[in-house]
Amino acid sequence: MAESDSLCDIGFIGAGVMGKNLIMNLADNGYKVCAFDLDHNRLDALLEQDARERGERPPRVEACSSYTELLGRIKAPHLVILSVPAGAPVDDVCHKLLDAGLKADDIVVDTGNSLWTDSVERCERFKGRLIFFTTAVSGGDVGARFGASLMPSGDRYAWTRIEPVLNAIAAKVDPDSGRPIERREPGRPVSGGEPCAAYIGPIGSGHYVKMVHNGIEYADMQLICEAYHMMRSALEMTPAEIAKVFREWNLGPLNSYLIDISAEVLATVDTDTKQPLVDVILDRAGQKGTGLWTALSSLEVGCPAPSIAEAVYARSLSTRKVLRTRAAKKLLGPDVAPVEPARRAEVIEQLHDALYCAKICVYAQGFDLMKLAAREQGWQLNFAEIARIWRAGCIIRAVFLQSISDAYERDLKLSNLLLDDFFAGQIALNQHNWRRAVADASLLGIPVPALSSALSYYDAFRMESLPANLLQGQRDFFGAHTFSRVDRPEEEKYHVQWSEPGRPVVEV
Repeated sequence: MAESDSLCDIGFIGAGVMGKNLIMNLADNGYKVCAFDLDHNRLDALLEQDARERGERPPRVEACSSYTELLGRIKAPHLVILSVPAGAPVDDVCHKLLDAGLKADDIVVDTGNSLWTDSVERCERFKGRLIFFTTAVSGGDVGARFGASLMPSGDRYAWTRIEPVLNAIAAKVDPDSGRPIERREPGRPVSGGEPCAAYIGPIGSGHYVKMVHNGIEYADMQLICEAYHMMRSALEMTPAEIAKVFREWNLGPLNSYLIDISAEVLATVDTDTKQPLVDVILDRAGQKGTGLWTALSSLEVGCPAPSIAEAVYARSLSTRKVLRTRAAKKLLGPDVAPVEPARRAEVIEQLHDALYCAKICVYAQGFDLMKLAAREQGWQLNFAEIARIWRAGCIIRAVFLQSISDAYERDLKLSNLLLDDFFAGQIALNQHNWRRAVADASLLGIPVPALSSALSYYDAFRMESLPANLLQGQRDFFGAHTFSRVDRPEEEKYHVQWSEPGRPVVEV
């Protein structure tokens, strides 16, 4: 047997939860992996899992104790995949690999949740010394193990080498129905179907798309929570009853992973108290930054994404538990009774339609943000393909994404999802219930920041005239910022000598 036959195909650094699952996914798909981690207990657990799952077959995973040993045990040119914390640890590993003998044509793939600008800077920093590539991973530990949604970006040549690997470990969808093909059996990966992996573009673009994915995820989760809050407070429904409603919704246009798991959470009973589990979970929500990054980017690019921002704010407000407890005892809300039981079915239908319409607007915000960022960065993003790779594996996977992909297939230059005939028609059919749901929530004093901000976004988007004319007048009054006129070319700027009200407008 030739020496190269005994070498591993891929080097992998980082055997934490995500790393271990990605390694086992690679092993299931026929790749021999050499793994390294500073924590030797993780490596022991990895080797034990491989031994348990492979049965009588030869070992598919090896462990090593240094970066030099890692490079010596994998085929050249080397492909090394990283699953380490974002930031300085990525740079540290790259430097250590270079010290161990990494060459200029070797590829290092970052799979962490790195900020996209960090990836751009990192690629430039290591240019000529190694090929730095990234692939954002969505789907959590289960997706990493049995098929994730992958958003790779970087050098085109590197992509030609990495594409077969990523296509193998990606989630798969049925090409006809667009539905996920799921199988969670170690050693029996899904081999057919369309892989949820596609080259996004130059370095940074993949992590930017993943960042927006997570921003949409924040908003989608918040929308579901607001519908739950309305049913719980306004309709006085039990978690089990709401779980049943969500399962019914999951049979229609709201079918999604997030609706499915929300039903599971609400149906779960706490083993200690025998109460609904959701009632013993503290109402303080955490975040890891990607939703915040999306909101910040929308402000920097000048693209409105109010529902994503509101979802971030909602999490921040939830952490003010002590202050909210004090406020609950002092601040008064409306003095109204809950909705009558006879109206329950009507209100549930309104919430369904409100969630559907708001969801359309959230995706419109996210895709618009990607479009403007791509224009600014010079990226050529394929939005139909991005929607397709989100149909399985990722957290926002939903039947709804097939319609988004179809919209961008129909019009490659679609400027905003709301202008697509299908989605414009869907909101036209359902907006009355959306407005009723938001109005009812306001009258009852139940906060629905994501549902209501999505409605305001829709109404502002469809208005030919907005009150920004008054705003421009205000700015000119206190700061001489000038303004354009509706009856003159826009590039001509004007200013009023406001200290002399009778004086005519003068051109600046």
